[in-house]
Amino acid sequence: MNTALWVVLPYIALTTFVLGHLWRYRTDKFGWTARSSQLHEQRLLRWGSPLFHYGILVTALGHAAGLLVPASVTEALGVPVALYKLAAFVLGGVAGIAAFAGLAILIYRRLTVRAVARSRVFGDTVMYTLLTSTMLLGLGITLFGGGHEYRATVAPWFRSIFVLQPDIDAIAGAPLWFKVHALTAWMLIACWPFTRLVHAFSLPLGYFTRPYILYRGREGSRRA
Repeated sequence: MNTALWVVLPYIALTTFVLGHLWRYRTDKFGWTARSSQLHEQRLLRWGSPLFHYGILVTALGHAAGLLVPASVTEALGVPVALYKLAAFVLGGVAGIAAFAGLAILIYRRLTVRAVARSRVFGDTVMYTLLTSTMLLGLGITLFGGGHEYRATVAPWFRSIFVLQPDIDAIAGAPLWFKVHALTAWMLIACWPFTRLVHAFSLPLGYFTRPYILYRGREGSRRA
């Protein structure tokens, strides 16, 4: 069971994530970006979208730093453990609350605005369930995790997945809620390519390099 949960599942999720995105891009380019519903309702969207997107961006960066950067590196840089935990608690807590509040507003909007509800696509229910569960568990761990040093348990196991040497013993020392959070996150990653979450990879980066658009008036239209 431990091998299935902490070795097989992560590799299935990662494989599905990569191959699923390639398949989705080849077969559904026009459905890659999120379908805009701004014309249907703007008031809730104006609050929910920035809260969710900015909050989840900070949360993702915090996860990347916490899971990928070993504790020995931050200690070598002179960052005390107490300061690291305080920063993780404050920044993670604020970002997590903002992201979850934004998600709650967006879900409420989708459930109560009829025109927005009609734009629902296949996989939305599963995606919102996994996303809400993962965020709630993560927020609860951040605020009420009891100070568990996840960089000694969850982080080494997570890094070991990518170097093809899964360390089951490391994750075995983590509390239950950390394990459940990790499992829901892997399931969300596996479902990602088949939901509207693919629009996270449709950032308009070309705007920074494309040439300016020039507007020219018709000849003779200028006043003398």
